[in-house]
Amino acid sequence: MTLLNQIFTWIKRFAEQLRFTLGSTAFILAFAAINATLYQLPLYRFAFSELDAASLPGVLVVLTLFVIVMLLTVLVLFLFALISQRLLKPLAMFFAFGNALAIYFIQTYQVVLDKAMMGNVFNTNTSEAGSYLHSAFFIHLLLFGVLPMWLISRINLRHTPRLRIVATLLLSLVLGIGWIYANAPSWLWIDKHARKLGGMMMPWSYVINSARYQTEKMMQSRTLEKLPPAHFIAQGKTVVVLVIGESARAANFSLYGYARNTNPLLTEAGSIALKNAHSCSTYTTASVQCMLAHVDTSSTLIHNYEALPSYLQSNGVEVIWVSHNWGEPPLKVGTYLNASELRKDCQGADCEFDEVMLTGLEKRIAQSTHEKVFVVLHQAGSHGPDYFHHYPADAEKFSPVCRSVQTQECTSDELTNAYDNTLVYTDRFLSKTITLLRSIPNTATLMMYASDHGESLGEHGLYLHGTPYSLAPDVQKDIPYIVWMSPTFKKAKTLAADAALSHAQHAHETIFHSVMGAFDMRSDIYKPQLDIFSDAPGSHKQK
Repeated sequence: MTLLNQIFTWIKRFAEQLRFTLGSTAFILAFAAINATLYQLPLYRFAFSELDAASLPGVLVVLTLFVIVMLLTVLVLFLFALISQRLLKPLAMFFAFGNALAIYFIQTYQVVLDKAMMGNVFNTNTSEAGSYLHSAFFIHLLLFGVLPMWLISRINLRHTPRLRIVATLLLSLVLGIGWIYANAPSWLWIDKHARKLGGMMMPWSYVINSARYQTEKMMQSRTLEKLPPAHFIAQGKTVVVLVIGESARAANFSLYGYARNTNPLLTEAGSIALKNAHSCSTYTTASVQCMLAHVDTSSTLIHNYEALPSYLQSNGVEVIWVSHNWGEPPLKVGTYLNASELRKDCQGADCEFDEVMLTGLEKRIAQSTHEKVFVVLHQAGSHGPDYFHHYPADAEKFSPVCRSVQTQECTSDELTNAYDNTLVYTDRFLSKTITLLRSIPNTATLMMYASDHGESLGEHGLYLHGTPYSLAPDVQKDIPYIVWMSPTFKKAKTLAADAALSHAQHAHETIFHSVMGAFDMRSDIYKPQLDIFSDAPGSHKQK
């Protein structure tokens, strides 16, 4: 105990003696240099992977990136210094901690911190955030975040005259811009890769893209614009269940040709896998918004329309939304339930997984007095990196599995096994949903399943999802889109089992209009070309 006290005493004395005194300009230049060196390793690694590192042009491009990072950091810090030099240390500490967090996730999961990825960050709930925690995370944060923050706190900042700050800022701008113009041949390569480079440049990747995301979110929080009223052109009890999957990719569904039988129950049930299906985004919030919209959601900065469930509810359809996930747009529905509420009435080990969403659902549908009922089940599905947490033990068909959130610690086979087991469980969950629909008498029932986006399992060094859409590999965009129809539904539509396969392409944009078509619902916004059931001879195509 005496030795331990001596060690703590020594550390305390060392900390007290470890103090620096720097002028504001020296502090800014030193921090900018450290930031451009220590916190830009993913940026330089990417550049060297795309360039000839041994060539002079390649070296000049990397040096130009260094100068750009330095220049941006110097510019921002000097501007803050002109407001108040007291802001410099807190700002530098914030950047150091933020950089440490960002670099960990970039290096571990090969993500790019663009606007979409920052949307993922802001929409991550507590339980999901916990799935990323690992001892390596805390060690990294301690070394690259906490330690630099502590060192910055030991600096005594000497006040610098504003005139000197302005002069140093102008000199920095002249030197930086001069270098950039002198290396104009580097511009073409930098412009070509600007989107990816911008998502790796610390701290501007997460600072600027956070601001962009929040600005867009504020624009979307405006009052919802009501869609035109709708009417029904055919009578009869109809129940439609839309299952929104999570991170499921078509490449690993046996219904799409995957060698492993990950969909035995869906195959047995006679489900139809719609070919050439793709998502409209690579992250949940944007994809779910798109799935429930009647128009291209890239126009939402101009218009903010109500989503499909709200539209159905306002036109006399009973809507039940059951969630084991997050990320849905603003909704006005008759019933909204989440998994934590349902677990109170659920018994058994499966209550910890997606099957909890089926608790009491058959009773709710049976008790409905509405002729049309729409149910949304939002899965946890195959969300990574902790795939092994998203299925019960009896669904572990493939082994050995990856049991770490550090995907690089696992072999490719272990990671794939864990991921495929989530799909086996999804197959079981969808099969139970179909069984529930089959049990409803004298009713046309339909199940539509579409994943929000795909997933990367280490291909091209990428993991998870959220890669900017233009850069994302096909496995993050090609999704399973599956339909099951009851005999009563097929009879009402005079629909052959494979009629929905006649379309060459399928996408999230078809869901809104296909659900309208399933309910024989028409309005001025209905687009038959986006209704997968519109080719059926029994479909009512008039408005």
